[in-house]
Amino acid sequence: MVDTPVPPAVGAYWNRSNTVEIDVVGTDREPVAKELYFLGSVTWLERAPFDDHDLAALRKHRAALTNLPLPLVAISRSGVAATGLAASYGPAELITAWQQR
Repeated sequence: MVDTPVPPAVGAYWNRSNTVEIDVVGTDREPVAKELYFLGSVTWLERAPFDDHDLAALRKHRAALTNLPLPLVAISRSGVAATGLAASYGPAELITAWQQR
């Protein structure tokens, strides 16, 4: 995995028809970003990890938003079974990040 930049702002993105939904978007500012740093998806299932199907959906949504090869991250309650992500985070990492804010 590569390091993902620490963005000044993190939000989400979806279009009006909800055909593109991106759970996590790292950006330079809010509410309207000028620069995107990374995109991510949250899969919070108790017994199913973030898998290749989830990664394919995230790649499809990235392509609908931008043609830039932005790093992709996964946030999952039950681990990650996909390869090709810049980073992945589980419950412990989320708690640590929340405590450090």
